[in-house]
Amino acid sequence: MTASLDVVIVGAGLGGLAAAIGTQLAGHRVTVVEQAHHLAEVGAGIQVPPNASRILAQWDLLGSFSKESTSPHAFRIRGYSTGELMCEQQLIPTAVETYGAPYCNVHRADYHNLLIDKCYSLGVRVLLNSRVVSADFNAPSITLASGETLTADLVIGADGLKSNLRSLLLGRPSPPYLTGDLAYRILISADLMRADPDLAELAAKPIINVWMGPRAHAMCYLLKGGSVYNIVLCCPDNLPADINIARAAPGELEEFFATWDPRLRKLLALSHDVSKWRLQNSREMETWVHPAGRFTLLGDACHATLPYLAQGAAMAVEDGAVIGGLLGKLESEDQLPDILAIYQALRKHRTERVVKASTRHRDIFHMEDGEVQRARDAILREGSGKAGFPIKWKDEEFRDWLFGYDAFEDVERGGQVLE
Repeated sequence: MTASLDVVIVGAGLGGLAAAIGTQLAGHRVTVVEQAHHLAEVGAGIQVPPNASRILAQWDLLGSFSKESTSPHAFRIRGYSTGELMCEQQLIPTAVETYGAPYCNVHRADYHNLLIDKCYSLGVRVLLNSRVVSADFNAPSITLASGETLTADLVIGADGLKSNLRSLLLGRPSPPYLTGDLAYRILISADLMRADPDLAELAAKPIINVWMGPRAHAMCYLLKGGSVYNIVLCCPDNLPADINIARAAPGELEEFFATWDPRLRKLLALSHDVSKWRLQNSREMETWVHPAGRFTLLGDACHATLPYLAQGAAMAVEDGAVIGGLLGKLESEDQLPDILAIYQALRKHRTERVVKASTRHRDIFHMEDGEVQRARDAILREGSGKAGFPIKWKDEEFRDWLFGYDAFEDVERGGQVLE
């Protein structure tokens, strides 16, 4: 690389921070602009599959990350009413032996803090309380609510599902759309589970347990070195039209899950003050890149996905690694439009496939009782893992494509095109 650019990244979520790390490591000068008053992630657990943890390893973050994360031994897919084990996909030792990187579960805030600290250690400039109100994609520049204008050689929009920059790029409002689902997120003490003979097995060692049922599913796993149990319940959206986050009403969960596995109901009885988040999505875009070749989107700003494949954050981190790596191939500022075109070519098909597979996973998880559900269960019990298997973590062909992806190999392929 001979050219050194000024790059502005709008949004300090996981994808924006990944792009900042990758771009700063490539030798450019990065400023991250974030509208929040302070850097803090909300939510609970997040899954970090091998395609993402491989990136952390390349950035010398895996050692620190492993201290904050838990490595599950397997996925276990269960029927909703009895908890019957339908099928299982091993993760230890499969993830490391087959894909060269671990599968991890971590609290989102711990993940976020790790990337923030890396940014600061590299010298990334971070501007907080800085809301973008307009953009000139030709300059390129962004104007903040304060009136300040920041001009750069490249602007990257990583401002998430409700991206203002997406709307500005499209020239029209582009709000998230409703998916008909919401997620309850719950954290409970694993020690309370270990004290209950019915629940102790669930907290004995790291396992991702998924209960599938009519119109809903539960995904549960250990966090914080096994001290916290993370529960995500995806259910039909019952929030008022103008509210996206709310607290669950007393008895709401008990009523919905009244016919589910007694162990799951016991877990819910241990939870208190539960909140729920509406699950929203974005429409597939024709292009992420402005024609002037000095602005692009990444992450949820251009390919937000449902959480049913546990790959949304991983896709954003992959985006950040790829665009940063490609910018490391830059020899002249004139190559920027080509760099962005290669970035989109490398990333768009993969993220679109993940978005569609995530939606299909919801359909598999949320089947109503009946003939189709019984046929699904028969396939799961048979457990072949052949191409087309309903649970994509066990579909060997799809899993290899998903977990085996190496962002840095993709960068090298893109670099060859640039030459």
